[in-house]
Amino acid sequence: MMRGIRGATTVKSDTVDDISGSTQELLTAMLKENDIAISDLASAIFTATSDITSGYPARAAREMGWKYVPLLCFQEMDVKGSLPMCIRVLLLINTDKAQEEIRHIYLHGASELRKDLE
Repeated sequence: MMRGIRGATTVKSDTVDDISGSTQELLTAMLKENDIAISDLASAIFTATSDITSGYPARAAREMGWKYVPLLCFQEMDVKGSLPMCIRVLLLINTDKAQEEIRHIYLHGASELRKDLE
């Protein structure tokens, strides 16, 4: 069975190091909290707000060893009043876990996006 895991984080500044570090922190937490191995990943879809232009979140995943996982990056919709400097991810995983067992991860300023999960 395939399940989706959502996550998001914010970056302090639009630099390659901040984008990579924040993305890797988020992905590491998502894997750990859901007891996922890289081999369980079917794909990952990343979005970044329009104020993030210095790097690709997917590159951070490649640097973590996600060599064979299909990855895509997109620009998040530019909605007035939305959370700035935000990276979002949707991981599609192969798992036997029930939907209610999945832990979605929101770090730093992105915790505001899903207060219902706290």
